[in-house]
Amino acid sequence: MSDWPGADRRRPSLASPTYAVRAPLASWLERQASEAAEAYGRYRILDVGSGMKPYYPFFEPFAEAHVGIDVTPSADLQGKVEALPVEDASFHVVLCTQVLEHCDDPGQAVRELRRVVKPGGRVLASTHGTMVYHPAPHDHWRWTHTGLERLFWDNADWSSVTIRPGSGTTACMGMLVSHYLDLLFRRAHVRPLGRPLTAAVNAAAAVLDRTTPLLREPLPGSIFANYHVEAVA
Repeated sequence: MSDWPGADRRRPSLASPTYAVRAPLASWLERQASEAAEAYGRYRILDVGSGMKPYYPFFEPFAEAHVGIDVTPSADLQGKVEALPVEDASFHVVLCTQVLEHCDDPGQAVRELRRVVKPGGRVLASTHGTMVYHPAPHDHWRWTHTGLERLFWDNADWSSVTIRPGSGTTACMGMLVSHYLDLLFRRAHVRPLGRPLTAAVNAAAAVLDRTTPLLREPLPGSIFANYHVEAVA
């Protein structure tokens, strides 16, 4: 499956300005794919906001079905996260990556994610804490870990909700620096020249995060690029 679209999502380059989001997200989803197989055997997965289903290769060895929903005509099914065109309790795993910040009604989105997951199944969601404005076509929301916890608990009945930052404060700061370095070099029409510098910033930030556990904890003063949500029905 190495030729499946979206390799830059599954194995992002250090030279990517979004490395602090993409690399931890890919690692988390790869682990979740095999852990779900231990919990459910071969399972059905719904990929909400799927696009090209970039994480399909992680789930393909374990999934009985991997159904993508998006607003684009190329998706398996067309629909928005607030009104998913599938039956109640029809999937063991519901994937919703980098969608909640773009949707019109996050509460309704969470209710729909809960509706379509089987009892005992899990919703795997990710969304931004800190990120530059990036309309696709809209960009409405940012969260803290407590805000996400409230969003999920207030809008559906769950057995458990676990929320963790994808990477730490230094990685988030490195991501912001990387974005503006990339913008600077792009506007100077020498974008490739900036990639080694972006890679160096991301690498240094990742090392600091790994060696300083407190930088990965949601403490007062911390900032995080992305959060990972595991909500069990």
